[in-house]
Amino acid sequence: MNIFFDVDHTLIDSGNRLRPGVRELFAQLTAEGHQIYLWSGIGERPEVLDQHGLGAYVTACYVKPLYQHRRMLGPLGIGVNPDFAIDDHPDLPAVFGGITVQRFLVYDAGDREMERVYAAIRERTP
Repeated sequence: MNIFFDVDHTLIDSGNRLRPGVRELFAQLTAEGHQIYLWSGIGERPEVLDQHGLGAYVTACYVKPLYQHRRMLGPLGIGVNPDFAIDDHPDLPAVFGGITVQRFLVYDAGDREMERVYAAIRERTP
C-alpha cells in the first residue's frame, strides 16, 4: 500500500520531537513491503527525514492537498494514489481511507497512537 503520513501534530509535536513508535512503525511497514510517503500543508518537509533518521523508510515527501484532495494530487506532483492516510485532521483519511490520530502537540512518552495506526493498516491489508 501507498501510506501517506501528515507531519505536524501527527508525526512530530510543536517542538519538533518525534512521536513515540514512529521509527519502529516505519521500519515494520517497509519490511512488509509498504511505501511510506510524507506530506504537509506547509511544504514537503524533507528536513524531518534528516532530523529524525527516517530517510531510509520514506519514498518521497510532498505538499499535502488542503482542498479538492483527489483533484489536487496531479497539480501538486503526487504521482501515486494514496491507499491509506494518517492525519490529525479527519479530511484526508475520510477521502483516501485511513485513520485520524490524536493531535500530538506536546511530547508524551506514553503516547501509543502509532500502535493504533499499525492495527488499522493491518485491518486493510489482505
